[in-house]
Amino acid sequence: MIKIAPSILSSDFSILAEEVASVKNADLLHVDIMDGHFVPNITIGPPVVRCLRPRTGLPMDVHLMIERPENYIRQFADAGADILTIHVEATTHLNRALNMVAESGVKVGVALNPATPLCFIEDVLDLVDMILIMTVNPGFGGQEFIKSSLDRIARARAMVERSGRNIDIEVDGGIANDTAPLVVKAGANVLVAGQAIFGADSPSKAVEDLRRALGPLGQEAVGVPRVRA
Repeated sequence: MIKIAPSILSSDFSILAEEVASVKNADLLHVDIMDGHFVPNITIGPPVVRCLRPRTGLPMDVHLMIERPENYIRQFADAGADILTIHVEATTHLNRALNMVAESGVKVGVALNPATPLCFIEDVLDLVDMILIMTVNPGFGGQEFIKSSLDRIARARAMVERSGRNIDIEVDGGIANDTAPLVVKAGANVLVAGQAIFGADSPSKAVEDLRRALGPLGQEAVGVPRVRA
């Protein structure tokens, strides 16, 4: 099943609750956390996640683009995250950090920047529920999709198949109606889309348009249950 995860990075933060409500027909809500150090931008923290939690029934897919994520895992889990994704490049002790996410009671995600070799996650596949392949350099929304990412997605899918584990492959960056079918064909099953959804006149319709662009698999996608109350 293909899941669509609108990224609030491209939403209007002055009416954030309304923007979140407008994509209730999606499968996940993608929340980008940036600290101005790991990436050249600053967004939001645990208080905003906590405020959004009662405003949506969608699982909150919280993407930590921050240095030393170990220091904030518990805070974001307690705020209401359902999935916490940390970057390979952001921590010295990846195994320890991923175990901390699991111990916090949420699903575990691991992310790689476009130039980070996939081999960096081979030895932690037994710990993760989702692999996030960045298809742009992180930090800002609205960037152009890096076409070489398609090969990386395919190799990540092959890696997951060899592991025998049920691991989602998420893609983030430049996802729109034209690129979405390409990444799904390559092996992705969770699509983060920001500008393509929140930049549209109707975010709800944009979600459905993205499903239609995916063909039969996109049409079959439905909301997924939350991981925890």
